[in-house]
Amino acid sequence: MIAYLERFIHENDSESRPNDDEKDQLPNICHSLDLQGTIDCVATGLAGKDFGGMYTCEPLALIRPASPDDVARVVRAAYRSPNLTVAARGNGHSINGQAMSDRGLVMDMRSTEGNHFEVVRMNGETFVDVSGGALWEDVLKRCVLEYKLAPRSWTDYLGLTVGGTLSNAGVSGQAFRFGPQTCNVAELDVVTGKGQLMTCNKNENSELFFGALGGLGQFGIVTRARVVVQSAPDMVRWIRVVYAEFEDFTRDAEWLVTRPEGESFDYVEGFVFVNSVDDPANGWPTVPLDPDQGFDPSRVPRTAGSVLYCLEAALHYQKTDHPSTVDKAVNSLLGRLGFIEDMKFQVDVSYIEFLLRVKHAEESARENGTWDAPHPWLNMFVSKRDVADFDRVVFKRMLKEGVGGPILVYPLLRSKWDDRTSVVLPAKGEIFYLVALLRFTMPCPEAPSAEKLVSQNREIVQFCVKEGLDFKLYLPHYQSEEEWKRHFGSQWSRFVERKASFDPLAILAPGQKIFKRISQL
Repeated sequence: MIAYLERFIHENDSESRPNDDEKDQLPNICHSLDLQGTIDCVATGLAGKDFGGMYTCEPLALIRPASPDDVARVVRAAYRSPNLTVAARGNGHSINGQAMSDRGLVMDMRSTEGNHFEVVRMNGETFVDVSGGALWEDVLKRCVLEYKLAPRSWTDYLGLTVGGTLSNAGVSGQAFRFGPQTCNVAELDVVTGKGQLMTCNKNENSELFFGALGGLGQFGIVTRARVVVQSAPDMVRWIRVVYAEFEDFTRDAEWLVTRPEGESFDYVEGFVFVNSVDDPANGWPTVPLDPDQGFDPSRVPRTAGSVLYCLEAALHYQKTDHPSTVDKAVNSLLGRLGFIEDMKFQVDVSYIEFLLRVKHAEESARENGTWDAPHPWLNMFVSKRDVADFDRVVFKRMLKEGVGGPILVYPLLRSKWDDRTSVVLPAKGEIFYLVALLRFTMPCPEAPSAEKLVSQNREIVQFCVKEGLDFKLYLPHYQSEEEWKRHFGSQWSRFVERKASFDPLAILAPGQKIFKRISQL
């Protein structure tokens, strides 16, 4: 079966584009859809760009569906056409054009955000049904403010759609405890590449359920998700501590994420920063949590290298908790850590304010113009076995002057991830690290170009491949079949089989450049 299926693996994008005749027929196709939503064949600029800012294309139409039925109608129309493809666009936060469809149809899923919101209680558990086009920040506010509930697992930036993150993984500082967002969903409604609207969960249509989770949009478009929720805390004690040595940083981070539930923080992340006061984007100024807090460089050992490390943690609590109770819990954990003496920063903020912490950075970036500039980000999972070598070469040498934005690094646990989903992880060990180079290109002549930063990303990946590091790209972007096969490894055959089952003509998510559209003549 696999040998037969290989024929529709991506070879040449241009072959799958609609021809002029099909372009002329588009108005007739659109008219026949009878959608509740809207179709725009002129003002499609939104659909031809993304947050990454490095790819552009020209779709035939931008469709704003009003319902899951609209989504299914569009996909069925593409299925009946000779060459049309369909891309589901969330909030446009992809980096490498993954949510685009060159000369195809793009569906703006944000138009469906209000379709679902219902708290569901079943078998002693509580869930919230939300639209695949809803933003996580809106889910947060509504859950907390109306029901005092909250999803267990988040992303750092919440201006992303539910369907978008579930199609990748959805990772933040809670994932060590509860797993990624893909492991905190009980049920999905998915429109397949055949235009079928299907409800799926672990027991019903399970192959579609697990395939869609982390499936890069290849098997279906998520129109509804049933998300696990729990009681929301009122407040968060937000803490940062600084390390001079990577070995000390990883030892403490791993200790925290492997503690039993109730005996650690509720959130654990970390980042690398430049050992310099002169870099406002990557240096000492990025560490303090409050403007009144200062970074005292005299505390940094003289033996420290070009970069330092910050361990970031948070403890949830209620307003009714006595301050001494919170202090005791925090101090008990911090007392076991080996960070630089007096290099501790902390603030108390509301739970919503903590989860929306990146929103403030977005507002600043919009003001100074960097939000709309290219973002050549690189996200990876690196095994514990190889993360020290990665630090030695990449952090300390290649990135010793920073990346113009955050450099995240923190441990995750394989046992919290479900290997039935389409997400792929490093091959070895229980502990692996998320590494995220969140580059912001600066709007000034002396700043490195986006092309130069993309080239450096390639050098990093090539180093990992050449040295045999155990790693996987997160939010992957490849151009060849060989690279995609290497990425999926032993899961490649399962991925191809799922594609044949749920999107046999390779209509969906063409921007991922994994499969080639099968023409129907």
